[in-house]
Amino acid sequence: MVLLAAGDGGIKALSQILVGLPSNFSAAIIVVQHIDTQSESSLMAEAISRSSTLPMKLALEGERLQSGMVYIAPPNQHLLVTLNGTICLSEAALVDFVRPSADLLFQSAAASFKQKAIAVVLSGRGKDGTLGVRAIHQMGGKVIAADESSSDFFEMPGAAIATGTVNFVLPVNEIASTLLNLVMAEATE
Repeated sequence: MVLLAAGDGGIKALSQILVGLPSNFSAAIIVVQHIDTQSESSLMAEAISRSSTLPMKLALEGERLQSGMVYIAPPNQHLLVTLNGTICLSEAALVDFVRPSADLLFQSAAASFKQKAIAVVLSGRGKDGTLGVRAIHQMGGKVIAADESSSDFFEMPGAAIATGTVNFVLPVNEIASTLLNLVMAEATE
């Protein structure tokens, strides 16, 4: 399972990563982007889907995760994953001033998917994702952060890196190939 978190400046990075993944990618992908409205979310999905071969959709409550599908957290809703591989949406309080929260997604994935979770922290303001990357790391999953040179806003990836739990600090243009290698390695274990 691949978890992509982005804030300001993240749409370009998300597009670049998703374009680099093949249509037969063998993991589910969940995207948490700090955006405010349904129309912004639809525009983001449309912009990314124009260049990616992966199917994508807004996540639905209770939906079962499928490999090769990109699930986008709806605006103003937290997205969590359950032990049985389904999506849980919540309008609970903001976490570090944001909803959806990368921290909640990462923590739920760490608890549910343990070492099979791969978290990616991209451009954004604030420190969303820092608690979650610790949880992913503790459960044996992998953590990737975008490097400063390829981040429009380095606060989110910088905060993740500062936890000491990030396995890879990469330019955005190298993240897709790293994800492919990690997912393929996991499939052979």
